Amino acid sequence: MRHPGAKLPAMATEGSWPDGELLAFDLETTGVDRLVDVPVSFALVTMAGGEVHDRQASLVDPEREIPADATAVHGITSAQARTEGMRLADAVTLLADMLVGASRRGVPVVGMNLHFDLTILDVQCRRVHGDGLRALGFEGPVLDALVLDRHFDRFRKGRRRLSDLCDEYRIVIERAHDAGADAEATLGIVAAMCRRYPALSTASLADLHRHQVLWHRQWATSYGEWRSRQGLPPLDPADAQWPLAGWTTAEVFGGMAAAG
Repeated sequence: MRHPGAKLPAMATEGSWPDGELLAFDLETTGVDRLVDVPVSFALVTMAGGEVHDRQASLVDPEREIPADATAVHGITSAQARTEGMRLADAVTLLADMLVGASRRGVPVVGMNLHFDLTILDVQCRRVHGDGLRALGFEGPVLDALVLDRHFDRFRKGRRRLSDLCDEYRIVIERAHDAGADAEATLGIVAAMCRRYPALSTASLADLHRHQVLWHRQWATSYGEWRSRQGLPPLDPADAQWPLAGWTTAEVFGGMAAAG
């Protein structure tokens, strides 16, 4: 089966990064506003050689009530988060340390729609530490299954939620909206994408990161134009920024160049 849009621009190769260390990251949150809402659970899943080597997951006390509509999605109640969850500041510190550590080792952070999760963490880092992820040392690389799927199969019709990508790439997910299950499913999706699109696995991680910045911006521009034709409100300009809102293209390209 031919998949339109699967051609990747010329890139330097980097061996076989899919067989190396990957760190999957996922949050469940109090809502969908990346600048206001906070985590109620997280998962970090380390994979190497196609096998899971470590899982870290926890509930998080958001220090506020979890809205009923959010609980309806992930099943986490305010009482459960308060009694079983980590302190929010401790969770933010742990996540930032893990992501910055991965960045310094050149390990890609893998996830689904990471623009959302990384921006939430960035905002909370500023609150807890006074500095965002970039100031703390996070430069990527990032592999976002949503951005990659939109590019490699951009003409495929239908929605592109995590469950939709699991169906498309034949990945079994037993507990959708559980942070650990979602993180592992995303690793499976990226592995399946590498098998379907060989150019993905031979691209350098630095170039993939840079290209995703552009691919996401192209998608946001196209989607914004569609919204305008439909008479809908325009996108927030921050929606075009990837891997997190407030991280300019110049910063991304400069940081990745410094990282090699």
